[in-house]
Amino acid sequence: MQNVKITKMTSDDVNDVYDIEQLIHPEHHWSKNSFYNELANNLAVYYSVKNQDDKLVAYIGFWKIIEEAHITALAVHPDYRNMQLAQLLLIKSIDDCYKDMIKFITLEVRESNIPAINLYSKFLFESVGVRKNYYQDNGENAIIMFTQNIWYDKFKNNFNKIKNEITKVKYSYD
Repeated sequence: MQNVKITKMTSDDVNDVYDIEQLIHPEHHWSKNSFYNELANNLAVYYSVKNQDDKLVAYIGFWKIIEEAHITALAVHPDYRNMQLAQLLLIKSIDDCYKDMIKFITLEVRESNIPAINLYSKFLFESVGVRKNYYQDNGENAIIMFTQNIWYDKFKNNFNKIKNEITKVKYSYD
């Protein structure tokens, strides 16, 4: 992949996002209506990644509530994994959090999703608990992950190091 563009998700993107949802979670996924509702939610921010052919290949969503952000969704099309797209989306989202004076970021992740847990750990998310039987499709537990204050030097230094390491993907933000 040569170039990608990260833009705010619009209602025009929902069909492509839904297609990715069906690939990743064939039996239990978000509905199109769920994404339309999220885009209308004043607390929610959603970004999408489009490749050089303008195909939507990844997305992230999060809510900003006072000084905390909660990541609600992060997905990469299976054909575009291992291309640093999830990292780029996290970087864009964390930059947004800095802009809006957010202090903490949280999320839930399936306990079996080791690649996602490793990604979040790289960004210094830590496990702070478990939500038993959280996922409706199979009753799997969710690991609750949280950052320490993103304004602390430890987090900022790690974040800036990751940003500087992203060299394989040429990207732009709208």
